[in-house]
Amino acid sequence: MSATHTTARPTSAATTPLSRMTALARAELTLLGRTKGALVAAVFVPLVMPVSVRAAAKDMDLAEAGLDTGTLVLPAAIGFSLLFAVYSVLVGSYVVRREELVLKRLRTGELRDGEILAGSALPAVLTGLGQCLLLTAACTALLDLSAPSAPHLVVLGVLLGLVLCAALAAATAAFTRTGESAQATPMPLMLVSMMGSGMFVPLELLPDKVASVCELLPLTPVVSLVRGGWTGDLSAYEALGAVATAVAWILIAVFAVRRRFRWEPRR
Repeated sequence: MSATHTTARPTSAATTPLSRMTALARAELTLLGRTKGALVAAVFVPLVMPVSVRAAAKDMDLAEAGLDTGTLVLPAAIGFSLLFAVYSVLVGSYVVRREELVLKRLRTGELRDGEILAGSALPAVLTGLGQCLLLTAACTALLDLSAPSAPHLVVLGVLLGLVLCAALAAATAAFTRTGESAQATPMPLMLVSMMGSGMFVPLELLPDKVASVCELLPLTPVVSLVRGGWTGDLSAYEALGAVATAVAWILIAVFAVRRRFRWEPRR
């Protein structure tokens, strides 16, 4: 009488999109910590830049725009965090990982394209979010800011800004050839945003025609929502317009990534 033996086959642990992206984010966070230039840009620069805005505020008639130093500096500080800690860092990260064939190797595993981009972005996004919270607390304490009149607009503005800057970073990386050029390609958007999105000079103090153009810049809706959430001067119509502009830019960036993003080095 023969006995039948069954051999259990080893099974691999089931993974989920969240677990895969979390594992990738941990690895990316380790690499970010080893890159001194990116670490300085992500952590220290956004904490220093608001000081220059506060100095510039002394020469402005903020009362004419219904603002004070706090409601000028705080949205600018959040904008700096989004530009430096999220957008600029991620452009370099995507390009360097592509040139090192990391993205190509990741695509051969379980990770899907969207998971690779999102997982790689998580450390920078969380760094940016942490800075926004820290700067909000610091500005509130140091500049005697009262509680926001519409906190939901502030939260919405920050969340839209995080998604927008991550999407724009991937789109910019698609047009960036090398890791060296990744230091230059983010600069046009960063400079235009700092000068025209209400971070240094409120749109209310600009000529009407110039302000109308600046309202369409990618980061302007984020600054407007954060500032309007604090002052309470943003109407429902203006808030919806800001959200629509931000969402439009996110969709444009996603479309550009889907059409032009490269997973292998550009030759």
